[in-house]
Amino acid sequence: MFPLGTVLLPHMPLSLRIFEERYVVMLSRVLQDDVSEFGVVLIERGQEVGGGEHRFDVGTVARIVQLEAGEGFIALVAEGERRIRVDSWLDDDPHPRADVTELDELVWDDDLLLDLVAAEDLVRATLEKLGDDTRWPADVDLTDEPVARAWQLAGIAPLGQIDQLELLRSTTMAELLAGIVTKTEAVVFP
Repeated sequence: MFPLGTVLLPHMPLSLRIFEERYVVMLSRVLQDDVSEFGVVLIERGQEVGGGEHRFDVGTVARIVQLEAGEGFIALVAEGERRIRVDSWLDDDPHPRADVTELDELVWDDDLLLDLVAAEDLVRATLEKLGDDTRWPADVDLTDEPVARAWQLAGIAPLGQIDQLELLRSTTMAELLAGIVTKTEAVVFP
């Protein structure tokens, strides 16, 4: 498990520079598996470096898609895959570990297409309005697959980490899309 100061959503990229010994050990263990994956959760209190942080209980499995060694660090790019709930934290020996349960995938319904379009129009318009104050440009490319596209909209929306965590906890696609709209409108019309 990798507690971070950011939320990883399914179908979104994550870039990391790993330098702490405990995460170098974790990475060496993860790379021995056929599919190189690890869990990512948001830190509730504390900091990323040094341990001792308190962690939220919902996160995302990250699959490593690119790896590169640098001087004193390892750079990796991962992509969010499946949502997980932490059932219990194990001893950090030497890195954070947990027993987890995979959460159900959100199911697409073609009746939600107009909701998806409305959410995307709002997110892109908000990114355009905010300009350089955002991480993502308004014209960022998204996938055509609707479930992945909805998660990507949640990921590019200019929201805080707690708002993104609440979106990650969505139990239906309709709830996710409504949450994207409500939370993005709060950015535009506080």
